[in-house]
Amino acid sequence: MSVKIRLQRHGKKGKPFFHIVVADARASRDGKFIEKIGTYNPVTNPAVIDLNVDAAVKWLNNGAQPTDTARAILSYKGVLYKKHLLGGVAKGAFDQATADEKFATWLAGKEQQVLGKKDGLSKAKDEAKKAALEAEAKVNQGRLDAAAKIEADAKAEADAKLAEEKAAEDAKIAEAKAAEQAANAPAEEAAEEKTAVETVAETLGGAAAVVAGAIDTVKETVANVTEKLAGSDEATEEGADEAKA
Repeated sequence: MSVKIRLQRHGKKGKPFFHIVVADARASRDGKFIEKIGTYNPVTNPAVIDLNVDAAVKWLNNGAQPTDTARAILSYKGVLYKKHLLGGVAKGAFDQATADEKFATWLAGKEQQVLGKKDGLSKAKDEAKKAALEAEAKVNQGRLDAAAKIEADAKAEADAKLAEEKAAEDAKIAEAKAAEQAANAPAEEAAEEKTAVETVAETLGGAAAVVAGAIDTVKETVANVTEKLAGSDEATEEGADEAKA
């Protein structure tokens, strides 16, 4: 009977999970199997493989043929290397203790590789997360800047509109004042003319009073002079009469 080591698919759609089985080559892929020797989960990164190495080596030594994917998994877990070491022990190249030591050393190196890959993946994940956060922060800042610009533009537009409205209002007020001044100008001019006439009249009246006073003074002076002259004539006549006597 031809025996194969192969994968048997399980799991949900889009999330495969495989059993590593030893089965008759004539059986269907997901049919009956002879022995389950491990599991393989390719969804995680790195993939998780749980394998019975000794059982896999036993079946390989018994002639079981792995499929390509199964061979890659067996090689990754050191099954092929352990089979090679056991062949060396069987040939007397070295003893079992040396083979076990070599395999333990290989496993330690493999574990370091896996840990290094995990650390690298974790670092890459952190860097990707950091880059995503920075990109998101940049986008958010861009949105804030755009919102601030819109707000500033709206404020500038509102201020310009207010300034325009104030200028229009000031122009209306100035126009109204000009119209009022134009309407009051004739009355003010008439009042000014009346005031000027009254001033001239007062001036003329004062001058007339001064002239009248001067005339009265002259009249009084003339009357006094006339009276004095009349008295002088009477005195002269009296003197002449006395002389005659």
